[in-house]
Amino acid sequence: MNFRSDLALERREMFAGEIAGIESLRHDNDGISVTHVKIKDNDAAEKIGKPIGNYVTIEIKDLSLPDDEICDRAVNAVSAELKKLIKGFSDASVLVVGLGNRDITPDSIGPKAVGKLTVTRHISKATNNEFNLSLRPVSAIAPGVLGITGIETSEIVKGVIEFVKPQLIIAIDALAARNLSRLGTTLQISDTGITPGSGVGNHRRALNEETLGVPVIAIGVPMVADVLTLAMDIIQKLPKNEQEENEQRLALNIITKRGENMVVTPNDVDIISQQASDIIADAINIALYE
Repeated sequence: MNFRSDLALERREMFAGEIAGIESLRHDNDGISVTHVKIKDNDAAEKIGKPIGNYVTIEIKDLSLPDDEICDRAVNAVSAELKKLIKGFSDASVLVVGLGNRDITPDSIGPKAVGKLTVTRHISKATNNEFNLSLRPVSAIAPGVLGITGIETSEIVKGVIEFVKPQLIIAIDALAARNLSRLGTTLQISDTGITPGSGVGNHRRALNEETLGVPVIAIGVPMVADVLTLAMDIIQKLPKNEQEENEQRLALNIITKRGENMVVTPNDVDIISQQASDIIADAINIALYE
């Protein structure tokens, strides 16, 4: 069965035992679970449907809960993992791209996070010297979506790259998950780029080093789950005698006809998107400005 999920961890979990070409390591960071999945070759990438690269999954307590301590620990965990991925870009110029539609709550994490970043590209070298600062040049955009701008996100980003000339891009977007328990509780960081709109099933052109000519680190939070994915997951776990299999197949056919292109999202998605964007913005600020 073809489960839809943007999380490398969930795609890895679909297979029992070891997979050649994939390394997985789990550890704890101050009570927050962190899992590293490394896809090392094309065969492994094709098998689980994710590009070669590094994926870090950080599992956080329910972000709809107003728990400052959890959020602070989440910021520290995310910034720590982000620092590892940008280690080779200590003085690099960085462009942060907030993907998504700010008017659709489950898809608004990117634009919200960008609005909370500290940007410094406009600060001159003279100002840095005058106040004894050492701020790397950081700029940020929220390019909107094709349906509003009439322009592909990748085209906007390429245009900005031409003039700003960043050495690293950090892209923020909403993702899709297979497991309902991961909605609003999980954050993924990868060094493989991202496909805008994947979280709401509207895939656009990928943003990665191959398409942009600049390394792209992606940060995303699963905010939606595909209805068909959930249905297939549930049916797969049900009993398997012949009559029940026929009933399950019939139920899946009905869901397929009625639930195509439908997604579900938590009922407190507004709170989750706010907290998630805060955590991402704070973590990026910490990682970029030591």
